[in-house]
Amino acid sequence: MSHWSRVCLSLMFIVSPSSHAQEEHNHGVPEKLGRVSFPTSCLPAVQQQFDRGVALLHSFAYTPAENTFRGVAETDPRCAMAHWGIAMTYFHQLWDPPLSPATIPVALREVQLARQIEPGSERERKFVNALGLIYQDADTVPYRTRALNYERAMRELAAENLKDTESQVFCALALLASASPADKTHANQKRAADLLEPLYLAYPDHPGIPHYLIHAYDNAELAPRGLAAARAYSKIAPSAPHALHMPSHIFTRLGLWDDSIASNLAARAAAHQQGDAGEELHAMDYLEYAYLQTGRDADAAEVVRQLGNMPGLDSEDFKIGYASTAMPVRYAIERSQWTDAANIIPPTGAPPHVVAIAVWARGIGLARTGRAAEAQTETDKLRRIDAELRTSGNDYWATQVGILAREVMAWSAQANSNLEDALALMRQAADEEDAIEKLPVTPGPIVPAREQLGYLLLQQNHPGLASREFATALTNAPGRRGALQGAARAAELSSQK
Repeated sequence: MSHWSRVCLSLMFIVSPSSHAQEEHNHGVPEKLGRVSFPTSCLPAVQQQFDRGVALLHSFAYTPAENTFRGVAETDPRCAMAHWGIAMTYFHQLWDPPLSPATIPVALREVQLARQIEPGSERERKFVNALGLIYQDADTVPYRTRALNYERAMRELAAENLKDTESQVFCALALLASASPADKTHANQKRAADLLEPLYLAYPDHPGIPHYLIHAYDNAELAPRGLAAARAYSKIAPSAPHALHMPSHIFTRLGLWDDSIASNLAARAAAHQQGDAGEELHAMDYLEYAYLQTGRDADAAEVVRQLGNMPGLDSEDFKIGYASTAMPVRYAIERSQWTDAANIIPPTGAPPHVVAIAVWARGIGLARTGRAAEAQTETDKLRRIDAELRTSGNDYWATQVGILAREVMAWSAQANSNLEDALALMRQAADEEDAIEKLPVTPGPIVPAREQLGYLLLQQNHPGLASREFATALTNAPGRRGALQGAARAAELSSQK
């Protein structure tokens, strides 16, 4: 039997009844994670288990992957790459934040242990040394610098190992992780796709290739190119909740709401079964968004109700805090329930850029109900959060919070009949928002600033101008219900006018 066939069997069926991580995943159901072949110099007896860890890693199943790599290290104490694998599970390259300060020393020890054992090949040594660039000097060197250093090291590794699939795939992931949200040419995303597309034809059951293609194409420019990968990924690795969810990134970009709903219902159920609260909430947020776009308000309300019944959520965890805060905000704002929005209470203990979402909702609700003076308090809070984020070096989220502040200011100016100021502020917010990409943690802004600009123009009796803004908003985010309704209203008023 070939090595590739053995890997296929190990990933398609239960690996060992003694594996606790495996039992958590399957509950007796055959495991499907896709096909991965990552040859190492470790003992042949651990190769299939190592490949399983890599497959889990490619579907961001970090905890089961860590358990798998630790099992490899126990079976083969001289397997340096097992410690590389453990350290990789602490590097969440496309999540926010990509590193937890508490785990950096743990991961660095694993990298150092891999070096002490000495990798069995030059290729393995370069995998270990590249990862070391992420963790070493974390207290003094900015993450962005370390990420770029890691990307360069991975590009060198890939160039030296052109026939090694995993070198190419992990290089593509490094390119995506270091892509600037401000680069609207999507240069790194296109480079990653150029690496991955030929591999996708050669290895159609590899889980990482379609996963990272979806991330590469998760933008308005490239989204149509990601539909094939989106249709395939959930079938390749259905045992991984993240693989069930990821197709909805492309479905959301293209306005395929029924597909997004199906994707996230499946992802949520799998994540709940496996006890992964972060992944479950992430799927619920995308589900909430899709329900609201299809006018399924009762279903959206049920998701929010179910959220309220989930005890012990760790709002300090960004992934959990963001989704649990955004869902009730979406439900109120998307349905123009301004009084409900004004009564939203910001979460305690959450990161400042999560708190900002609730503060923004309160400010919008107050301004839209004519309470501009009270909305000023929320604007001031947003400005303080903006300053706090900039001081800490989090420029991306500081920019996003600055956009939120301008939106509240714009609606407050409108409430005070300062019409020119209102339009100038909202147009500035829209231009700034259009110039920067969203992060994968969110399906998009609660309501895009460009869409809000269209409604502001409608209120000021400029339906022709509003129509153009709604058209741009729908180009950026096809199928959004609010923009479609606004465009219809603008067309009606233009005809009457």
